[in-house]
Amino acid sequence: MRFRAKIVDLACLNHFSRVINTIAKLAKTCTLCLTDSKLYFILSDKVANGGVSMWCELCQPSLSSSSRIVTHDIPVGVIPRRLWNDFREPSVPDFDVSIYLPVLKTMKSVVERMKNLSNSIVIEANLSGEMNLKIETDLVSVTTHFKDLGNPPWASEDGCQSSAQGRDLESMAEARIDIKKLQQLLAGQQVNPTKALCNIVSKRVVHFILLHEDVSLQYFIPALA
Repeated sequence: MRFRAKIVDLACLNHFSRVINTIAKLAKTCTLCLTDSKLYFILSDKVANGGVSMWCELCQPSLSSSSRIVTHDIPVGVIPRRLWNDFREPSVPDFDVSIYLPVLKTMKSVVERMKNLSNSIVIEANLSGEMNLKIETDLVSVTTHFKDLGNPPWASEDGCQSSAQGRDLESMAEARIDIKKLQQLLAGQQVNPTKALCNIVSKRVVHFILLHEDVSLQYFIPALA
C-alpha cells in the first residue's frame, strides 16, 4: 500500500522538508498519523526496554503566494484500528527537575567533542537553573557547566509533577544516557527552537521538548544502567 502526499505551497514545502530532515536523523521509520488539522510523526519504542521514543506534532501551515507542486508516493503499512491506542501522545513524566536548555548550537558543539571521549554522557540539573554535561572514564573526566538557564513554571507550581515539589533547589537530578542518541537529536535541529527544555527523571529517562511556532517535538532517551 502507498501513501500519496502533495504539497503545492513553496513555503510549506521548505518547512516540511526541515521537519522531515530532523526526524530522519532520529529514526529510519516512524508512524504517521493524520488528522484534519495536524500531522503526527511517532516513534514508540519502549523506553523501559532501552529504546527511544518520539512524538512530533506539525500544525497545518498557512499558504503563501509562492507555489510549487511536489508529489511523492511512499510505501506504507496501515496500522489496524485496534492498535491505535499504542500511538497516543506521551504524558509528561513525573520528573525530578525540569530546566530550559542552553542554545542548542552550543550544546551540540559540546556534545560532539565529548562523543570522541566516551559512549555515554551524564546530564544533571537542578531547580536553580544550573545544568552540567559530564563524561567520566578511567582516563578522563570532563564537565561543562551552564548557569542561569531558568526552570519552566510547572517545576514550582502547585498541583504539578510531585517529584519536584519540596525539592532542594540546589540538589542535582541526573541520568546517564547514550551520547550518540543525544547527538542525533541535536544534529537534527535545522533551526533553533523558540523554546527547548528537558525533564529529568533521576537515573531513568531524559525527556526533551523542542517547540517551534507550529511544530513541537518530544524525545525520550532512557538512562543507561
